Amino acid sequence: MAGLAVVAAAGLIVDDRVLVGAPIWFKPFKFAVSFAAYGLTLAWMLSRYAPPTRTGRWAAHTVVVTGTVEMAIITGQTIRGRRSHFNIETPLDQGLFLTMGITIAVLWMATLVIAVLLFRARLGDRAATWAIRLGLLIALAGLLLGGLMVLPTPEQQAAGALRTLVGAHSVGVPDGGPAMPLTGWNTTGGDLRIPHFVGMHALQGLPLFLYAIEALSARCARLRDERIRLRLVLVAAGFTTALLALVTWQALRGQALIHPDGATLGALAALTAATAAGTFAALRRPGGGTGPGASPPSATTAETAETAHPHHPEQELPA
Repeated sequence: MAGLAVVAAAGLIVDDRVLVGAPIWFKPFKFAVSFAAYGLTLAWMLSRYAPPTRTGRWAAHTVVVTGTVEMAIITGQTIRGRRSHFNIETPLDQGLFLTMGITIAVLWMATLVIAVLLFRARLGDRAATWAIRLGLLIALAGLLLGGLMVLPTPEQQAAGALRTLVGAHSVGVPDGGPAMPLTGWNTTGGDLRIPHFVGMHALQGLPLFLYAIEALSARCARLRDERIRLRLVLVAAGFTTALLALVTWQALRGQALIHPDGATLGALAALTAATAAGTFAALRRPGGGTGPGASPPSATTAETAETAHPHHPEQELPA
């Protein structure tokens, strides 16, 4: 996938063809980079599962094979100057699109098998274990949301366009309109690629978030507490899940990411406030222990200690 990304990058430079409003090699480049990140992340996660099992190896190999088939079709259609997704114009196009749908379904099942295996194992301390597990679950949800794109749009059904196209990235507007730089997401209507992206990349996001916390623990003693790191991971997972729901709702209403309405902004403000409150609660020292930022012992605690260990002045006299 890394090698294919280099080839696709070269294609962006030397091939000036445009397909559905974007440079024709842009899709192979994005997919190659995404698959490279996906494969590396799953390999790292499986490396923490010891000892390796036959089931884990088969699931990993299945991800490799299905990803390779998917990219072969995308690249082949790019060379032909044809759309790879949603294209059913000819029997060949229809067969290739159907094959892509099957390979992604199999890839999803293989990722689910890996998730089940990792839910049965300890993958480090509790914070690392749950960062990996929850990242996988949210990624599975993001992959599943990609299925919304293959549903026929109302415009396709009304115009009888199902003979050539079925499904779309955009909601409320045709594919190929004004788009954001780098991502290519639609700026005039909803775009179902956004929740697909947010969900899938929780796979990397939550473990990277935990690594950032661990790096900061050198300067903040409180972050060295495993229970606090676990709480912060749970807050981050909750934020990511709620954000996934929010951008899905926004896209299905035909609303561009960069043009939110009042309802979207209100939901985002509530999510931000809830996350801030959750973070504040997570940073409280569990059990009221001692250490930097901990509260001094109460009078009741001091009295109890005095009763348990009474002070005898005569013990301080020299022998």
